[in-house]
Amino acid sequence: MPIDAPASPASSRRQRLLAPLRRLIASWWFRQSPSRQDRLATLGPLISVLLFLAAIISAFWYLRNEEIERETESVKRDTEIAQQQIRLRLIENQEQLVRIAREVVTRQIDAHEFAAQAQAFARERPELTHVAWLSARRERRSSVGAAGFRDDGPMLADGSDPSLPLPNQSNAAAIAFEAARERRQPVYSPPFTDADGITVFQLHIPLIDRGGFAGVLIAEYTVEALLRYYVPSEVATRHSIAVLDAPRDEVVASTVTPMPGQVQRRAALVHDVPLAPALNGLVLRGQGWRTSIGLIGNALFWLVLALAGLTVWMLLGSWRHMRRRTQIQNALTLETNFRRAMENSMLTGMRAMDLDKRITYVNPAFCAMTGFTENDLVGRTPPYPFWPNDRPEDNARALQQELQGKSPSGGVEVKIQRKDGSLFDARVYVSPLVDTKGKQTGWMTSMTNITEAKRVRDQLSASHERFTTVLEGLDAAVSVLSVNPPELLFANRSYRLWFGADPAGHALLAGGQLTGTTSRRGALDDGADEVDDYSGLPAEALTDMGSDPREVYVESLAMWFDVRARYLQWTDGRLAQMLIATDITMRRHAEAQAALQAEKAQVTSRLMTMGEMASSVAHELNQPLTAITNYCNGMVSRVRADSIDKDALMAALVKTAKQAERAGQIIHRIRAFVKRSEPQRQPAHAADIVEDAVELAGIELRRRNVAIHTYVAQRLPQLMVDPILIEQVLMNLLKNAAEAIDNASLPTSRRHIELRVVPKHSAELGGQIEFSVTDMGPGLPDEVLARMYEAFFSTKADGLGIGLGLCRSIVESHQGRIKAENLYNGPLVVGCRFAFTIPVTMTSEHLRADAAGSAQRTESTTP
Repeated sequence: MPIDAPASPASSRRQRLLAPLRRLIASWWFRQSPSRQDRLATLGPLISVLLFLAAIISAFWYLRNEEIERETESVKRDTEIAQQQIRLRLIENQEQLVRIAREVVTRQIDAHEFAAQAQAFARERPELTHVAWLSARRERRSSVGAAGFRDDGPMLADGSDPSLPLPNQSNAAAIAFEAARERRQPVYSPPFTDADGITVFQLHIPLIDRGGFAGVLIAEYTVEALLRYYVPSEVATRHSIAVLDAPRDEVVASTVTPMPGQVQRRAALVHDVPLAPALNGLVLRGQGWRTSIGLIGNALFWLVLALAGLTVWMLLGSWRHMRRRTQIQNALTLETNFRRAMENSMLTGMRAMDLDKRITYVNPAFCAMTGFTENDLVGRTPPYPFWPNDRPEDNARALQQELQGKSPSGGVEVKIQRKDGSLFDARVYVSPLVDTKGKQTGWMTSMTNITEAKRVRDQLSASHERFTTVLEGLDAAVSVLSVNPPELLFANRSYRLWFGADPAGHALLAGGQLTGTTSRRGALDDGADEVDDYSGLPAEALTDMGSDPREVYVESLAMWFDVRARYLQWTDGRLAQMLIATDITMRRHAEAQAALQAEKAQVTSRLMTMGEMASSVAHELNQPLTAITNYCNGMVSRVRADSIDKDALMAALVKTAKQAERAGQIIHRIRAFVKRSEPQRQPAHAADIVEDAVELAGIELRRRNVAIHTYVAQRLPQLMVDPILIEQVLMNLLKNAAEAIDNASLPTSRRHIELRVVPKHSAELGGQIEFSVTDMGPGLPDEVLARMYEAFFSTKADGLGIGLGLCRSIVESHQGRIKAENLYNGPLVVGCRFAFTIPVTMTSEHLRADAAGSAQRTESTTP
């Protein structure tokens, strides 16, 4: 029996290293789904073909690049060989010329001998055009031409030869001459065109005699001859060698002559080296052309590419076919799972019956509703287990009507009995069950539990009945009118009692407009983008808007109504307007009586104020009356004594008239203050109101020896108020302040009142004018501050308690506010401040005027 040879240690080690990788790959493969494994198995051949195609293309590309690299190395090698040959020739010539120059400097040869040596030197070197000897002053000592050139060298008769280094010129020969003289070394000139149109360059060998410059030896080379004689023939056969003028990038000479009129295209392979040892801007360029066929022209490459493309196309077709079949299979699986999940998750019970009324299918919802399992129901025929025991005939008859198509389209309400014996209400729908061929195979029944829905519906009906009963019992008229067309949708008992069933009553309460007031329509202009079909009105914005209370007087009923309107979406989707009109006739009558009583209270308060000030007024009137009596008695006495002239008499009469006018003004102000009149708002100036109030209050202040200081800001806006009522408020506050100071028996330093009128502005209240009365009295206790506006509350023994309450009513009737506060110096009360505001239209000019401190001040002190 043969025995297997043991595996080598290297093979065993490799297997141990690859075992984890194989397990990892196997584990990953078995974790994939079957469809994914099929897809990966299909992609394997496609990937291998693509890799094969990539390998073929890479091989072609590598071989082509290797051939190009060989050709490039060949061009480089031939160019360097040509450079080396020319370099050796130029160095050899330079050494020979240096030897001749040494003999010239040591005077071993003269001009004649130099010409003989130069002739022999040039005859063996066809690249030279001539050899010349020039002195330090650029004078020709000797010149020899090469075979085929002129004998006299570069010296033309007119001296215009570019090969001659003439002074004060900057041609190539002169540049090389100057460089040789400065460096004392051989110098090559830049290339230039000589008198015959041939591109040449010169070698200048300096002649150094005893450390001084004695001239140069010039050897002139033709570039074309250097290429023709010193580029090896095998090099010229393989590649094109050319000499370029590097600064101008222009070909000077080449081993290949192009056709006349044709531009030679640039070679694919180029290698440039300098023309050594000249290094004068000339470059030796080797040029070569690729002989290999590119990938585009390679027939084998295209054949391989076509076969690979065909294979890829076939694999892609197979992959698409398998993918389509996989997609169809997955879609079928998903559809089946979706239908099963939908049937299992829906709350509607589904039941299928065949033509023999046998149950063939029930979903979980049906089982959950009835409490029976699928095994309990599938295969059963009537009577079914879920039919109530007390009505099998009714259920059988209802089932027969359903199968005959006589049941209503909205379904049939039936009673269903659960497995535990409890009953619930259900709505059943029956429809034919048709297969894919259009043939009926049975019946499909859907069942919904409507027990909760019926309970909610009954509750809604009861709630609607209660709501209607409440609306009918309201004393307010409630009506709902559709906007388009105007139709009375609802009216409660009060509306019908007052207006009947006529929608005109709704329009009358709405102010004659069924779509809202003008102010509301203007407020909704900004929302004109959201407009529905209800008469062009923005329904959503209207329904979101709150109520807009307004008072309407219905002349036909002689009644006042407080009307609140809002828009709403009616049950059928129409836009409608709802009005709630409350009878406020009695309230309006009460308000009128209250206003009348308030007016009487105002007059009474003014009369009481003047009554309290009667002694002060009498004293105030007594002064001008006494003065009038004295003036009259004096004039009578002086007239009787005949001791008065006309001028003195006129002066006394004028003073008497002034005192009488003063008494008349006092009586006029008092009469205007206490005269009963209807409240009348009119434009008024704060300064005039303050002046009249201070004049009247000054009588009382002087009697009580209290000084008053007033501050009225200039350029205040006009007030739209009743001046007498505002004057009454100021009078009351000033009188109260004077009484507080006098009753407290304060010293003279604290017996003064400050009245200020200034503009104010706040974000909450807007523009206002503030009137403030500040005294230095004892202040008010906290309990008085809390109750001082109550009716009939007073701190005076003989007070009626209507003064401050009346002041508050007057200020609030002008949409203003009044407040009182004590002034403190630490814990001590040092005074009291009453202030009230009247709203006005304020501008920035008014505020700037007050901030600048421009004001009107008036001070008076009672003696």
